[in-house]
Amino acid sequence: MASADLLLHPVRLRIVEAFLGDRALTTVALRSELPDVPLASLYRHVARLVDAGVLAIVAERRVRGALERTYTLRLSAAQLSAADVARMTPDDHRQAFMAFTAGLLGDFDRYLARGGSDLARDGVGYRMAAMWLSELEYVAFLRELSAVVQSYMTKPPTPGRRRRILRTILIPGAEDLGHGPGAGQEDRGLRRSERRAGPGPQGTASSPDPLVRPSSSTPASDARTTGAPRDGATPPDVRRQSRRERSVTGA
Repeated sequence: MASADLLLHPVRLRIVEAFLGDRALTTVALRSELPDVPLASLYRHVARLVDAGVLAIVAERRVRGALERTYTLRLSAAQLSAADVARMTPDDHRQAFMAFTAGLLGDFDRYLARGGSDLARDGVGYRMAAMWLSELEYVAFLRELSAVVQSYMTKPPTPGRRRRILRTILIPGAEDLGHGPGAGQEDRGLRRSERRAGPGPQGTASSPDPLVRPSSSTPASDARTTGAPRDGATPPDVRRQSRRERSVTGA
């Protein structure tokens, strides 16, 4: 796996993104996607990614006397290990997140700069949602989300398909169990009833669909949960709820 210093450089991050979706690109094709990056700088960053094993050379040919290489992304190498993440300081994470969001802002700006952008037609959106999940529910949510994304990532490029970029940000909300009047009394009553009768039946959310989705006329909108479900069947060691906030941006 590559190091944080290698992957989180703004230009190298854009190069990696260009290869997402099982793409094979030459330097010429890559330059057309990053026209604002000087050619010498682009060659230098590509060479560093090849040396680190993030990019692989899959073909070579002579074009007017020059050697043209075709590269693909080694996805398993284009990620940080758990040890790399554990060694990162808060300032390292801030710098990494700034590079991530700078890439996102750049992508969106280039999309708008093409002209004729139509968010509803192009399926572009950015949303936020908050969910009240126990630790077990959160792990289950991540597994289900990953399974859905993986099932669509296996689809090959074909006529009629368009490459779409999904970026996810998951951040725990502020610790706030007192999300309504009398919440403390409800928690204490729940604990007393559990001691008497053991785990109760599955709780019911106050809203059947906590994720408020924007209409087709307003693809870029804010969405928030409207309720905090209670789960009487949650084991005591994971009963503490945490507020998870999610922001998903598609392009």
